[in-house]
Amino acid sequence: MRAILILLIFIFSCTVKSENDQASNNSKEVRNSSTILENYLNNSNILVVAHRADWRNACENSILAIENAMDMGVDIIEIDLKKTSDNKLILMHDYTLNRTTTGNGYVKNHTLEEIKQLYLKDGAGHKTLFKVPTLKEALLVAKDKVLINLDQSFEYFEHVLPVLKETNTMGQIIIKGYNKPLDSVKKKLGTYIDSLQYMPIIKLGKKGYKKLFDEVLNYPFEGVEFTFASDTIPEVNRLHEFKKSGTRVWVNSLWAEHNSGHHDDRALKDPDNSYGWLISKGINIIQTDRPQLLLEYLKNKNLHD
Repeated sequence: MRAILILLIFIFSCTVKSENDQASNNSKEVRNSSTILENYLNNSNILVVAHRADWRNACENSILAIENAMDMGVDIIEIDLKKTSDNKLILMHDYTLNRTTTGNGYVKNHTLEEIKQLYLKDGAGHKTLFKVPTLKEALLVAKDKVLINLDQSFEYFEHVLPVLKETNTMGQIIIKGYNKPLDSVKKKLGTYIDSLQYMPIIKLGKKGYKKLFDEVLNYPFEGVEFTFASDTIPEVNRLHEFKKSGTRVWVNSLWAEHNSGHHDDRALKDPDNSYGWLISKGINIIQTDRPQLLLEYLKNKNLHD
């Protein structure tokens, strides 16, 4: 009898474990670009942006860096765009090839075929086995999995749009414009301003910033990015106001001039005075060079799934 009871308990526990494992797997499967976008639009949880993807463990703006960031569970991956001489879009932060590839000179003076002959360098400047990705290649890797911020893409929008349509990734995309009045944004993006997530960037303290600040409050976007070198600028304490209109507030924790010293390196020893301080100001999207560190901090605070 005892043996039968033990057997029944074992079977029951295995069944429960199997159901829990399946539920866990289903939970993982549900998290995709659509659910992240829903979270972006309607939820107050803090979202994590991987700057140039996971560049600390892979070449910046590389396919591997994108895959690493997705595996971590970030919400948004930021990648940079440049245009080749034959009007192809590649992932590249700098205007020149010198720092991040084995090539030299301006990207705009090289064809895609020429750039595809090069190799990416790692963070220490050493040649790797990895190649420079095109925008299309990157979007196909990230398709349906994560939101993508196409940085430095506003001026290239007429070239970006066909790639978004071809890959059917419009709903995953965030495009930004730096200190641009609303009229100029509408003119550039046209009807597509409502088909993707446009995010203005406003540098607090820069000439004319108050007008742009009030413009976004009165004409709310889904999100707005702020940079501020000093936390004594009055508007830093007004960022909570954007929550009322459903506008997310994005701040970079990359280095001090973006956030008045509340940055990633500070978070290594004092995360509450870095990430915690940013969150206390009403910031609910943080772009970081240390996505794993930020994710762990938020999860410990029950601010991220």
